Amino acid sequence: MRPPHTRSERPPPGTGPGAVRAVAAGLVATALALPLLGASAAALPAPAEPAGQAVGADLTEQRAHWIDRTTVLWPGDLDPEHTYALVASGDAGLDVSGGELGGTYETLDLTADPDGPTEDQRAAWPHLADLSALDVGRVNGPRLRTALTGRLAVVERDGDGAVVAATGVQIPGVLDDVYADAADADLGAVWDARGRPTISLWAPTARSVSLELYDDSASDTPRTVRMRQDHRTGVWSVRGRDDWAGRFYTFDVRVFSPYADGGRGAVVDNRVTDPYSVSLSTDSARSHLVDPGDPDLAPEGWSDLAKPAAVPPEAASVYELHVRDHSISDDTVPAGLRGTFAAFAQPGSDGMRELAALAEDGMDYVHLLPAFDVGSVPEDPADRSEPACDLDSFESDSEEQQACIARTRGEDAFNWGYDPYHYTVPEGSYSTDPDGATRVSEFRQMVGGLNGAGLRVVMDVVYNHTHQAGQDEHSVLDRIVPGYYHRLGADGGVATSTCCPNTAPEHLMMGKLVVDSVTTWAREYKVDGFRFDLMGHHPKQNMLDVRAALDELTLEEDGVDGSSVLLYGEGWDFGEVADDARFEQATQANMAGTGIGTFNDRLRDAVRGGGPFDADPRVQGFGSGLYTDPNGSPANGTGEEQLARLLGYQDLVKVGLTGNLRDYRFTASSGEEATGWEVDYNGAPAGYNLDPGEAVTYVDAHDNETLYDALAYKLPPDTPMEDRVRMQALSLGTAAFGQGTLFVHAGSERLRSKSLDRNSYDSGDWFNRLEWDCADGNNFGVGLPPAWDNEDKWDYARPLLADPALVADCAAVEDARERFGEMLRIRESTPAFSLGTAEEVQDRLSFPTSGADELPGVITMRVDTTGLEGGWSSVTVVFNATPETVGQEVDALAGGDVDLHPVQAESADEVVRESSFDPDTGALEVPPRTVAVFVED
Repeated sequence: MRPPHTRSERPPPGTGPGAVRAVAAGLVATALALPLLGASAAALPAPAEPAGQAVGADLTEQRAHWIDRTTVLWPGDLDPEHTYALVASGDAGLDVSGGELGGTYETLDLTADPDGPTEDQRAAWPHLADLSALDVGRVNGPRLRTALTGRLAVVERDGDGAVVAATGVQIPGVLDDVYADAADADLGAVWDARGRPTISLWAPTARSVSLELYDDSASDTPRTVRMRQDHRTGVWSVRGRDDWAGRFYTFDVRVFSPYADGGRGAVVDNRVTDPYSVSLSTDSARSHLVDPGDPDLAPEGWSDLAKPAAVPPEAASVYELHVRDHSISDDTVPAGLRGTFAAFAQPGSDGMRELAALAEDGMDYVHLLPAFDVGSVPEDPADRSEPACDLDSFESDSEEQQACIARTRGEDAFNWGYDPYHYTVPEGSYSTDPDGATRVSEFRQMVGGLNGAGLRVVMDVVYNHTHQAGQDEHSVLDRIVPGYYHRLGADGGVATSTCCPNTAPEHLMMGKLVVDSVTTWAREYKVDGFRFDLMGHHPKQNMLDVRAALDELTLEEDGVDGSSVLLYGEGWDFGEVADDARFEQATQANMAGTGIGTFNDRLRDAVRGGGPFDADPRVQGFGSGLYTDPNGSPANGTGEEQLARLLGYQDLVKVGLTGNLRDYRFTASSGEEATGWEVDYNGAPAGYNLDPGEAVTYVDAHDNETLYDALAYKLPPDTPMEDRVRMQALSLGTAAFGQGTLFVHAGSERLRSKSLDRNSYDSGDWFNRLEWDCADGNNFGVGLPPAWDNEDKWDYARPLLADPALVADCAAVEDARERFGEMLRIRESTPAFSLGTAEEVQDRLSFPTSGADELPGVITMRVDTTGLEGGWSSVTVVFNATPETVGQEVDALAGGDVDLHPVQAESADEVVRESSFDPDTGALEVPPRTVAVFVED
């Protein structure tokens, strides 16, 4: 199979984090944006959308746009002496040669509109607003629908009738206009009360569609069943019998594809699966007819599954976990279940016991990396190849491990899975039987197992691109309605800024597919939340439609309270849609006020230091010793430069602690009053949220180096392990004690390392290993990270990986886990860390020592908790990132009755218990590298 795409990062112009995606057939290319990318991705140039250019005579491009039934937009200046026509060829035989148009075709004369597109059209198609407008005139319905099934071109002729320009036509706009009623259609297989399916496919440009029905997944000879088209909606459908249940099917779609015949275009017969599939055969070769409501697919207890109570976003804690990572290295899971959905139904395993322990401490959700059907992993174990080397035999800084993994990485069982094939089917490689509906019941077992452990479930969903497009054998959408479901550039080529073929949720039926898929996961699998990959490539309206559709789901009618479903995503701004070029995007600032969360890269970068693209990974930040414990790297600048940068980082952290609120007003480190919006983040505003629950606060995620690995680069090399543990906890504390949703990468609480791999999307189980016991350390020093994304850092990595002192032992891992558990227990039991509104944050939360005299490396936050549950009048947190004991005088505490939070007062950490309070002065004294939480009676 084709090698999967990468998920790494590429620096944009400037210094801040950004997000891009690229892919090259057969090669590894740089690529993707994740929670570890950020706002300055807006600096990436969007592909040009030329207007007013001379148009050649090239029918392999589609530079004209039929945006509705009345208007075609032309990408050149209109010549009043010339004529323009829309031509449609039923046999796809159009060609231009010597000023003549060849082939068989029909012509629709076009009339120039000197005023150009209307205001409504410009608003709907802002990237085409400067193009010239041609009026189609009145065309009857049958003629219009027929034209849309053929090859289309717009032709310009001079006064002598010679063709001087011609181009193909992009048709998503006119399809949405003509077939608008399809928005209300039921697609896929819908089952009636007698167990009979009606199978429907939206294919308005198809000449014909037939259902190919197979008795089983291996049968070579299908029964062909004719389907009928509803001309009003463009939907083809057929009603089946009850004995169709359990059979497999594909569609035979006869359609003109501009991608066929080497891009010259041809009418083709595409055998294709159902984009609304709910079950599949192995490797997604055929769709599988099953009713999700079939009791045989429901594991025991599914109908009355007891879920943990819903948690609002401002109070939620989320644990990001890969399905395979969870159990593949867990010897307490039966061998046949390791790496599968079914492993989550093993409550006695080490992994499930640890997840239950996290839930007991206060974790609310497990966020699963993509678990839908993906194109990057062979689903049949017999088709997979694992590394043949003895990886344990190589030195800790050796190149051999990654070289061995490189030889099989395209055929092994591991991939992050950001390459969607079928959006609404569980991934077969995570099932004990990928051929059919076992994957459906086992996914439900997983949800039930996690709910039973006290955790709700978030799915990582990737609707912004597909695995393939065009006529590729792994393409689905584009072989049904060519040129519709994907976002096209000025020449008709598919945009790939996400790494892969970008979808176009701004088009009616792609937006509908997103909504239908999400609600299916919520209703049929009782999924409790969704994280949208590259959400900024979606229209804001699409996300609002998702929210509205979920809100309509009820326990009584659907078995799920849709209003409690959590929504958040990556609000990065880049690519051809950047700066709202095509629609109002679902980006960070745009989503403010919607209640849908976005990742806060500002606090993350301030705590870690630098950004994902630093040439020298030793750039320090608040949580890694900048200025207060310098590591000697020239990349950090002079002492004066370090101090200035550290104080700027401290303001970013403060804004992050508020939930990254736009309008929160406080005294900045300069001594001046500022709002969150006015604090600088690489040239962009730091604060942008209108509600604290819209912040997803984190310091590491699956992308880029884990927190432990980042600190390995950034802390001085001789930093003792005890202090590394403390700085790990302090860094996590900035997320745990901030307003908004806490987001934690699996294993960060256990010092998880990926041996400095910054992009482990395809690095196999070896570099991604997650151990629930610490017998083998924390996975640091298991070889140089893979060359395809890390070779430029090898000179920095070698001496670190060769140092055995950087391998965390059990004592260190257990200490880190205990510190994190304490922070969770404090967060869950203390309403100060889950204020519900921006007004409440402004009224209650302050930084009493902030200003021109604030200490470098120290942040003090006080929350007035009068009237909140818990019985305290205030909660004060001191983040001391320095190697020295510090004092912080808080005037409001003078004369008060202040003690360490009860959880920390009983902590196994002797250092935090040394924290003290002087009632005479209101001074809090906090030991080095410590987060101390004080409560006032």
